[in-house]
Amino acid sequence: MDQGIHFIAGLPRSGSTLLAALLRQNPRFHAGMTSPVGAMYMALEAAMSRRNEAAVFIDNAQRRAVLLGLFRNYYENIHSDKLVFDTNRAWCTKLPALGQLFPSARMICCVRDVGWIMDSLERLVRSNAFELSGMFGFEPGGTVYTRINRLAATDGLVGYALDALKEAFFGDDAHRLILVEYQALTRAPDETIRTLYAMLNEPWFRHDFENVEYQADDFDLALGARGLHTVRRKVEWIERRGVLPPDLFDRFSGDIFWRRPDAVARDVSTTRFGG
Repeated sequence: MDQGIHFIAGLPRSGSTLLAALLRQNPRFHAGMTSPVGAMYMALEAAMSRRNEAAVFIDNAQRRAVLLGLFRNYYENIHSDKLVFDTNRAWCTKLPALGQLFPSARMICCVRDVGWIMDSLERLVRSNAFELSGMFGFEPGGTVYTRINRLAATDGLVGYALDALKEAFFGDDAHRLILVEYQALTRAPDETIRTLYAMLNEPWFRHDFENVEYQADDFDLALGARGLHTVRRKVEWIERRGVLPPDLFDRFSGDIFWRRPDAVARDVSTTRFGG
């Protein structure tokens, strides 16, 4: 990783795959959907914890070296000449450690109105009407209410990501965060990506917002969620009617915490449509 590393995290269905698809157009960058590094990182943490009786022989300097070595060994032979953007929603919970391992790294968090995230996931479920989804344990008897409740749980796809983002946002390392709002990325992609480049102190590369390509069909099919990581060719904002019952949608009206006046004052960089 001679060129360094940044991280992509944040909320699901909020543009992280689209952002990675755009960044990878730049031949100097490597980016993609969730990588295996996050899971390996946490497995190493567990192996070096007090759960392992031999961990008494491991000090903090060794822990740091092992975790740093994971990134270097994973990326050395395939992307050593590129600036790496590694994606995992769990990275928000590791921000203090990542800040020590990579002092120059920033964490880009894609965010969106939580009600529309839930609506987008429910729309995806309905578009795969003959497939049971792994997001709900492949259970056949759920309703829109049980599905949304599962997603919103603290260990659910959305609830966990939202809790992790709050942990990072209100923590001492919040200055490392860059929030990219979904509306900004889809309504004003050129302006948003230019702003992101400036925040990362990277020289500008002209992106093609009319021809974006990214898909992970094998991964999505195994999860029973065809289209979960498919990016439309053209970056654009599409107005549409929601499919959630209004009472479900309204449950999440207060979850756009990063726009609250008391939160805006925090030291977090945000790209936002309309300023």
